[in-house]
Amino acid sequence: MFWLRGIQKNIGSQRRLLSVSAPVPPGLNLKNERLRRSVFYVPCSEPRKVAKSIGCAADCVIYDLEDGVSMNRKEEARSSLLSALSQNQTRERGVRINSISSGMAQADLEVALKSERLDVLMVPKVQTANDLHWVLETMDNPKVRIIAAIETALGICNIREIAQVPQVDSLLFAAEDYCADTGIMRTEGRRELYYARSVVSTTAHAFGLQAIDMVTMDFRNPSILQEESQEAVEMGFTGKQLIHPLQIDLVNGLFAPQPQVVERAAEIVCGYREHYQRGKGAFDLNGKAIDMPVVKWAYRVLQRAELAGIDVTDKLNP
Repeated sequence: MFWLRGIQKNIGSQRRLLSVSAPVPPGLNLKNERLRRSVFYVPCSEPRKVAKSIGCAADCVIYDLEDGVSMNRKEEARSSLLSALSQNQTRERGVRINSISSGMAQADLEVALKSERLDVLMVPKVQTANDLHWVLETMDNPKVRIIAAIETALGICNIREIAQVPQVDSLLFAAEDYCADTGIMRTEGRRELYYARSVVSTTAHAFGLQAIDMVTMDFRNPSILQEESQEAVEMGFTGKQLIHPLQIDLVNGLFAPQPQVVERAAEIVCGYREHYQRGKGAFDLNGKAIDMPVVKWAYRVLQRAELAGIDVTDKLNP
């Protein structure tokens, strides 16, 4: 591990940052977080796209049995699912089943759960916690993580209970279905989605989950993708849904801490360690007051930087 050298101990399966010169800020839980900047959908009914997904750079590849597959090709998609999961060597492999209310989720699960390579299950259009409890009872596999997709007004209203269902490790916001459900008119500025996106991000962090932002539908326009992604980062989202391989590299880069942010975070952690030895809590850094909430933010930034493969050892050990 890069920047943790000399200040890290392994305690069981939990990784906690223990500074030589200062303790971890109280209330900060630096657990093993999964790198999930890019969540890339691949329709399982299209062999060409499945083949291209093998070994792609996305952090998480989701083989789609739902909206990306036409109704008359659902069975065809299921028949290719196990092969796709077994061949893919991506960090995380998953399946998006059809919604519980569709009547097709049972058939999807029966196929998906045969795979030993299934890491994560995305459940779309989650309306209540009961939707997920049904999945858990059907699945009966504690190792498979669940991404709960919030796509309706009712899902927003029940999001607190949804977030607390066992095995859920991420909340995801799906804008197009949300707009269809609520009658919201999409605008270029996306102001009409600010409330729902904020609720998803805030609730995810309240319960220690990841938050995955909406799809950028104009996938051939990198400037829109960059604008949406930067906005999502600022709102606290940890990753973004993708529908085209051209989006992967840009999103992976934008959802990793940027160099100036890493530099600032490293300065704050170094300052915290130095001032702790002097018995000081808050301190001045380049004319700005630094207190414990800012220190916690800096620790989180450096953890995400390490997960993204950014070496900041030199910055923390000048």
